[in-house]
Amino acid sequence: MSKSNLHIIRNLVTAIVVTLFFSCKNDFEDIQKVGVLQNQPIGEAEHIDLKYTEFKNDTVKLIANLLSPKMLDYSNRGFAFSEFPNGIELRTYDANNNKTTITSDYAIFYTDTNIIDLRGNVVIATHQKDSLFTDQLYYNQKLQWVFTNEPWLFKRSVGPLHGIGFDSDKDFKNFQMLEMGGDFEIIETDN
Repeated sequence: MSKSNLHIIRNLVTAIVVTLFFSCKNDFEDIQKVGVLQNQPIGEAEHIDLKYTEFKNDTVKLIANLLSPKMLDYSNRGFAFSEFPNGIELRTYDANNNKTTITSDYAIFYTDTNIIDLRGNVVIATHQKDSLFTDQLYYNQKLQWVFTNEPWLFKRSVGPLHGIGFDSDKDFKNFQMLEMGGDFEIIETDN
């Protein structure tokens, strides 16, 4: 092979390598941009006022009302979720139209599991003037079950209860506590 052919082959190989190098760099930059976009919310909403209603017997009944200053929609993720970085106020209504209000400084709703993670100054206030206070509370919408492993305080008309960790149905009728203390009312019965 002549020097001139060898020189042409070297130039050609160099040109291909440089082209591949720059094309890889551009592809890598594009891939990095896609990664950034996937980490960004697919949507943002401000001043949320969602009303959940039920249509029964030609009547529309309000079941719940979700209020939040901001919602970030991450349904573009493999494990989709909605984030409420500035907190929520959720008003729920029972069959008798009694209102329970749930507030927190932060909330995240996991779409696939139907679990809501409430964090920071979580308060549940019932229409009976009972209130539950904790720093974190989970609510499983599918099972209608609430639970926490954090310290909690339950203020009620017959005296407060407090403890660490509990789980319960949404109406607090089936309430199981891990550690607890407080004021208890004991009813004596004649046997």
